[in-house]
Parts: sequence; C-alpha cells; structure tokens
Amino acid sequence: MKAWFTQLLQGVREMPAAQWAAVIAVIAIGIGLMALQRKRFTARMLSAGALCVALACLLSYICVYHMPQGGSITPASMLPIMLYAWWYGPAAGVIAGAADGVLQLIQGAYIIHPIQFLLDYILPFAVLGLAGLFRKKEGLLPVGITFAALMRYVCHVLSGVVFFASYAPVGQSPLIYSLVYNGSFMLPETIICLLIALIPPVNKLIRSVARTAARAV
Repeated sequence: MKAWFTQLLQGVREMPAAQWAAVIAVIAIGIGLMALQRKRFTARMLSAGALCVALACLLSYICVYHMPQGGSITPASMLPIMLYAWWYGPAAGVIAGAADGVLQLIQGAYIIHPIQFLLDYILPFAVLGLAGLFRKKEGLLPVGITFAALMRYVCHVLSGVVFFASYAPVGQSPLIYSLVYNGSFMLPETIICLLIALIPPVNKLIRSVARTAARAV
C-alpha cells in the first residue's frame, strides 16, 4: 500500500505542465457548471447564448488567413463568446465557449492525444468566457478581451510545446517556436476583436445589452 502511494505521488510530481493546465481547466469548467446551476436561467439568457455560439462558429468559417499547422485569423470569431461572458458572467461564458470549442470539431480536427484535444479544441474556447471576470466596470471591456485572448494563447502555446515540438526548426527552442507561431495568428485576432468592440456604435450597443442583462440575471 505504501509503495503504491509513493508511486502515485511520483506520478503526480512528474505530470507535464500541459496536463496540469488541463486538469485545472477542467476543474474550472466544473465550477462554472456548478455556479450556473445556482443561477436562474431566463429565455433571454438561453437565446443569447445560443445566438453567440452560433455566430462565433459562423465567423470561424470566414478565414482571413489559415496557418499551415493549424490556427487562423478570422473576423473576430472570439468576440461573441467574450461578449456573452461580459453580459452574463464568466461561468456562463466558459460554458458557451466550451460549446463553441466542440462545434469547432465540425470544421475538422487534428487530434493526437486527449490532452492535446483539450488544449487545442476545448479549453482555448472555454477560457474566452473569462472575459466576464472584468464585467463590473464598463471601461474594462478591452482588459477582459485581452485577458481572455491571452488565456487562449497560453493553451495553444502549451499544446505546441508538448505535442508539436518536432515542427520547430533545428536548433530553435520549442517554446520560442510555439510562442511565435501561435502569436502570429492570436495577436491579429485579438486586435481585430478589440477594434470592433471599441467602434463607438458597437461599444454603445454592448453597454446597452450589458445593462439589460444585469437586470435579467
């Protein structure tokens, strides 16, 4: 029994960073589900969630540029999930983002490991819901968008380091390669989301919906 316990502890200590990230993210999604169970679902909240997930999925089909080893620049396909989280909170946003991640599989998925599947297709979209963490103040919308996009970027970088290190040029660190490769599409995508969200008429509409959602939640 003692030997088994020692072996278990050794296995936990040797878990790669990607697996730890996946475990933590799964726990976070579970907490989000528990939090949602305490909320009063309204028809407005459900319909808004379905619309935002559908819009995010639709925008992801409009590819401005597709990277050779996966990843693409789209016309702000992340923004609908971020805005839903901004309106209804991070727990709702995480669930909507995870649903969007599942729908991404329709476009074709390259899966080599269960953890890689989580890091590339589920968690990167689920963490977009974290934009809702900054919803208490209207002026922090750009901060919420940037933070959520950064968390998605971290997921992709971890996947690249652990599962796609062989794509790195000879002599280059897999971490540097993954940072640059994933940044080459995540940075433009984030900038597009920020620019659209800050267009005065769009920003005014976002604030108006946020006030309505606050009364409904």
